[in-house]
Amino acid sequence: MDFSDSPEEAAFRAKAREWLDANATLRDGSEKVQDHFMARDADEVARARDWQARKAEAGWAGLTWPRAFGGRGATPIEQVIWNQEEGRYAVPPNAFLIGIGLVGPTVMIHGTEDQKTAILPRALTGENIWCQLFSEPAAGSDLAGIRTRARRDGNDWVISGQKVWTSGAHYSSHGILLARTDPSVPKHKGMTMFLVDMSDPAIETRPIRQISGGASFNEVFIDDLRVPDSARLGGESEGWKVALTTLMNERFSISVGRASGGARAEELIDLAARVERNGRPAIEDGEARARIADFIARQRGLEFTSYRVMTSLSRGEAPGEEGSIGKLLLGKLRQEMGAFGMELAGTAAGVSTAAGDDTARWRNEYLTAPGNRVAGGSDEIQRTIIGERILGLPPEIRVDKNVPFSEL
Repeated sequence: MDFSDSPEEAAFRAKAREWLDANATLRDGSEKVQDHFMARDADEVARARDWQARKAEAGWAGLTWPRAFGGRGATPIEQVIWNQEEGRYAVPPNAFLIGIGLVGPTVMIHGTEDQKTAILPRALTGENIWCQLFSEPAAGSDLAGIRTRARRDGNDWVISGQKVWTSGAHYSSHGILLARTDPSVPKHKGMTMFLVDMSDPAIETRPIRQISGGASFNEVFIDDLRVPDSARLGGESEGWKVALTTLMNERFSISVGRASGGARAEELIDLAARVERNGRPAIEDGEARARIADFIARQRGLEFTSYRVMTSLSRGEAPGEEGSIGKLLLGKLRQEMGAFGMELAGTAAGVSTAAGDDTARWRNEYLTAPGNRVAGGSDEIQRTIIGERILGLPPEIRVDKNVPFSEL
């Protein structure tokens, strides 16, 4: 199989590089590729918004969106090429991944014409930043177990409940929220999706301090939030169907990110060349070389798996369960690479806070990797999806499948 650029892809890459050369600055050797999508402070949010607006004006935002919705109509492979090229430059993190990668495509399928007109252009330009209000204290991997309630009041809905582990909620302007509207039916059937304004005083956001020192996840409390029925996305009690669209697009976004970057095993080569092991450069140690080679081989395997997913998409097929393979393997790979990076760096990785010292990067990689294995669906959920929907194994016994949620 030939993975080199086709003539059309090479031309696209050249155009992307030309625009980036004119509008951004190449990273120097001390700067690593942005491997996160969440902004860390207000200044980074502002810079991300400015960069997104410039890309949108030039036609480089929402590349895979249909032209009818303001996108470029690009192929998934062209999105990967863009990500590869953009990764060479010192640009802000992509704080718009949820809005453009998850919410936008979901609104295109399930939204009304008014919702498409109001939401899609502002997501594309970066005017609005979206978060995903799904997980709850008692409903993480079992998303259908949500307890946030939405009750009808005339032409409005009144929503109350709690969400948790919501990425970027503290700086998001809007959220896509899944709530239970009918507890008298089985849990997968009584949910409805809503589009909410995060600035509403009925919504309180509390950042969660993580073991890595960051605070990118949040608790979100909703206390009698009143929204009009026009804020409902999809049909009443059809929230699970809408949520599945969002989740499949989430896996696709992860796949594209994995094919174009993410954890980079090659950076361990640079680290191993700068530190010593057993009195000589670690890169000369046979065991270290074998470990790094294994990481690189597994990373390449993940990239090729991503290409399989994108090939299906290029044929007009919807994002499928194959994304779960990459999601499962990537989390484990990043955790093992972080642990090995800390092992190579030694004490410095655990205590260094010096500017420009990238040994601390491996500490952060190691400490954040367990969360990455839960976010977007835990390892156990991904194995269930792979077993049942790809391998065709018998499904798990679900004793609550046909039981009304109110009786659980």
